[in-house]
Amino acid sequence: MSGPHLWPVRVYFEDTDAGGVAYHARYLHWAERARTEALRAMGLPHQEMITRHGVFLVVRRLEVEYFKPALLDESVVVETYTRHVMGVQVWLRQVVRREDGEVLAVLEVRLASVGQGAAKPVPLPEPWRSALRAVADAAPG
Repeated sequence: MSGPHLWPVRVYFEDTDAGGVAYHARYLHWAERARTEALRAMGLPHQEMITRHGVFLVVRRLEVEYFKPALLDESVVVETYTRHVMGVQVWLRQVVRREDGEVLAVLEVRLASVGQGAAKPVPLPEPWRSALRAVADAAPG
């Protein structure tokens, strides 16, 4: 995968308040789905990591900066960039944009790989580590 992974989202009525503005927490839902689909697009789905290695990814840290609201029935896209991979952690940047490119929100996400049984940090298994590192190395700046 070269460049960011793109995940289109439609803002539905259930995503909004009475004024047609997307709830702030919906951005977290959209970002989670985009991260899942980015791994799937690389041929490395979460379920396979759990089944083969007993390891899964959890959010360790998340920061969101909101710039503009997503509105009812708009089509937006979540861009997922892998920034850095080290040991048990993966740093991502996710940008939510309107179709015209206007930035609505930026999420800085730190994931950690943990063992399924004890939920303790464990090294990110191969081939996930190498694949995510390759994408991070190819990312601009």
